[in-house]
Amino acid sequence: MTSARPSPTGLPSLAQLRALLAVADAGGFSEAAAELGVSQSTLSEAISKLEALAGRPLLRRGRTGTVPTPAGERMLTHARAAVQSAGDALLAAQEDTQLRGVLRVASFRSTATHLLPPALAAFRAQHPGVTVRLMDGETEGGGQELVRRGQADAAIVIEENWTDLRLTPLVMDEYLFVAPAHRGTNPVTPDDLGGPLLLAPGPNSCNLRVMGYLRRCGVQPGRVTEIGEDSVILGMVAHGLGVSVMPRLALEPLPDGLVALPLPERLMRPLALATLPHRANLPVIRAFTDALLAALHRPHAPAPDPAAALPGGASLLH
Repeated sequence: MTSARPSPTGLPSLAQLRALLAVADAGGFSEAAAELGVSQSTLSEAISKLEALAGRPLLRRGRTGTVPTPAGERMLTHARAAVQSAGDALLAAQEDTQLRGVLRVASFRSTATHLLPPALAAFRAQHPGVTVRLMDGETEGGGQELVRRGQADAAIVIEENWTDLRLTPLVMDEYLFVAPAHRGTNPVTPDDLGGPLLLAPGPNSCNLRVMGYLRRCGVQPGRVTEIGEDSVILGMVAHGLGVSVMPRLALEPLPDGLVALPLPERLMRPLALATLPHRANLPVIRAFTDALLAALHRPHAPAPDPAAALPGGASLLH
């Protein structure tokens, strides 16, 4: 790119900062150009001007794609904040009844399947001018990191003691022991958890939560196989290739040939909606939060009721 030299006077434009973010996030100029809807030459020119202002290279092309230089990494945090703040200034000025723009929501697969659809339908009916983009909340770092980096406006997460995020409690989802149906419905013992155990790949929030639970119960799984797709895990369990521990929402509806039972000691995942505190009251984010809470607390909310599936189960809703 540009060799290091004294920086000219002046400040970067939002277009230049947005170009840097797009290339860094996409990992390449062609992908970023397609995302922004501009030509690669336009993108390259914006980056070159930004590097001239910085007085040093900000991106480096390599075999695996384009990555930020150390200077580029340092600039990214401030670039995200500047671009986000400029957009938020316009969002803050919107009227609640005339919302426009794009809302990016990160979610687990299970919550995207069972919790979000009714909320999104109600939100679209109330605010047709807003486009909602769903993002994978199971990427490295989780949805909370996407929110922190400004890549998502909100994320469904497993609630933790994060002081830098606004967390709105949603539902309490229970982890269950999953085994072939021929095992029967006898109470689960710690010995049942010894393996072979089929789990989602780690480190992610669900995997870490389950492994921590097993350690607290004094269980040392003999063999753990990590599998990325829930459906593959369930298919393998149904054929006697192991057992699993999965959240209830990920099991709905439970396929034939399987049984899902309470663990020896209950393990829950408290689900919450995470946003940045200073953005939580932006009209579009507040409206989505309200729509999600309203959908979850309707009498026929999509969240499965444990009491209907298992004797003695507690309600899923707080």
